[in-house]
Amino acid sequence: MQKEVANKPEEPEEVANKPGKKGIARLIAAANYSGQGLAAAWRNEEAFRQEVVLVILIIPLALWVGDTPAERAILIAASLVVLPLELINSAIEATVDRIGAEKHPLAKIAKDTGSAAVAVALIMWFIVWGCIVIPKLPI
Repeated sequence: MQKEVANKPEEPEEVANKPGKKGIARLIAAANYSGQGLAAAWRNEEAFRQEVVLVILIIPLALWVGDTPAERAILIAASLVVLPLELINSAIEATVDRIGAEKHPLAKIAKDTGSAAVAVALIMWFIVWGCIVIPKLPI
């Protein structure tokens, strides 16, 4: 005779059935949460503030330097991609810090990897701008 498992795990609920707001109310709430996240990053993350200021200064330059709409879009996109990666890096750092203040090798890996993502985006930004702007220089 087979033994039945007493505490058989229940089937996971479908994601679509999770509680919360629906429709336009969900979109409004999501926009509000995003605004709160941007405000928190602006208040607490100096790197984010610096990158936002840089992007604000760079976008008009991209519109002036780019000869075609495609060039302008590539220059602007390469500049903007740094911002969401900085936000994700900040979220990783906040989560790791929330878990505990003690030093742990996995916490270091998480924080360093998030920082590396931002660094790669900045390298990409320099490469894209260099490839488009340097050939236009009168040298």
